[in-house]
Amino acid sequence: MSMLDGAIVLVAVVLALAAATTRRIGARAIVVLGAALLVACLVQVWREGFYWQYAAIYALLAALLVLAWRRNRPLPQQQRALAWLGRGGVAALAFSALLAWTFVPVPELPAPGGPYAVGSQVFRWIDPEREEPATDDPHDHRNVVVQAWYPAEPGEGTRPGYIDGLGRLPSWVSLIPGLAMQRYDRIDTHARTDAPVSAQRARWPVVLFSPGYGASRAFYSGLLADLASRGFVVLALDHPYEAPVVELADGRLATPIERFLPNDPDRTRYMSALQSVRAADLRYVADQVGRPDAFGAGLSPRLDPQRIAAIGHSFGGASAVEAAMGDARIRAVANLDGTLYGRAATDPMPVPFLLLESDHRETRHSQNYLQGNLALVHHLRAGGYRWQITEANHYSFTDVPLYLSAPARFAVAMLIGGSRGPARSQAASNDVLAAFLQEPLLDAPGDVDAAAARHPGLRGGAMPAALH
Repeated sequence: MSMLDGAIVLVAVVLALAAATTRRIGARAIVVLGAALLVACLVQVWREGFYWQYAAIYALLAALLVLAWRRNRPLPQQQRALAWLGRGGVAALAFSALLAWTFVPVPELPAPGGPYAVGSQVFRWIDPEREEPATDDPHDHRNVVVQAWYPAEPGEGTRPGYIDGLGRLPSWVSLIPGLAMQRYDRIDTHARTDAPVSAQRARWPVVLFSPGYGASRAFYSGLLADLASRGFVVLALDHPYEAPVVELADGRLATPIERFLPNDPDRTRYMSALQSVRAADLRYVADQVGRPDAFGAGLSPRLDPQRIAAIGHSFGGASAVEAAMGDARIRAVANLDGTLYGRAATDPMPVPFLLLESDHRETRHSQNYLQGNLALVHHLRAGGYRWQITEANHYSFTDVPLYLSAPARFAVAMLIGGSRGPARSQAASNDVLAAFLQEPLLDAPGDVDAAAARHPGLRGGAMPAALH
């Protein structure tokens, strides 16, 4: 959102409410300010294109001009009630304009905080060894879609698309209206498409990332770009037919297909089976890390197949846990607020583990979440850490709060928490994540406690390895 965008909304709404509630704002002032706003709107459309969120603003400007025309004209007694009705309509339009602005036209993501520029590429593969469990076509094999975020050489270039399917999005993307994402092609992800890989290291450590249930990899662009800027190649997956929209290898868009199991009222068996599918996706991507040219001639030889970690948010964190339990190549795991299912909740964790949580008072984690993660941290073979970020809710790890205008974010924080905000939450998350990954991926000591101490309101500490 530019300063011009915000100024148009603020001035229009304040002017409308003032004009509707008092006659101290004269017709001349309304006309002059309305004309200035109209010019600003024309400049905005010329520079940025049409935003549907501003339709209410345009209607509001027209209503203000009518109000100014009638303001200095004496009205018969019988028409004064009609005049008050008109002023009430202007006030209602002002509130409608604010409501339409629940979603900002172009969200602004926080800039990465690490020392490296960031490059990005997208890869779409088909795993010939696995059938697609979400469809009935026996010839339909599992698609695996990955976006690589990596340390890059500084320079100019085009920015990657924010989310798959722009221009042909479904009506709803998770719980977000597709219409609200109409101009997300303008989002600056602070990355460049196909940028040269940084020459600072011969090979870069790899972090596999799995998003939350029903979430797109795009929802984590701020977190992923920041982690890449710190010296990790992050391979972020979209899981087809579960993510809200995924472009497959043949160009089709896959949208969610849920096939709940009979006699599974709490959907535990369904989620366990789906977690295993996701874990297989992660292991398939780990396979590609060791294959020449799987990620292109520029990136493939720069990936270190001996230094791989797996992390994820929510259901993605649970998927990362299961993937590590069945793949010796994964040297560390981080679970961001994820409820564990199946073997992830019962088997011992063989590698260093980080549990990074939102505020329990705000997210109100389920009993399954608490019991599964408690069992896991008591069966750590290599020790780990558990940290809780206060004033962060379950969605604070994502970009989603940034889709909302500041007043809408404030209102949501009052209802469901998350007042720390996504930028501060992501900065704390990545400081802790980067410190945790230092030793297993870079053979360098990482002080997780010191990283957490830089952010007020983090609670937790180290967890020892189990004695048995």
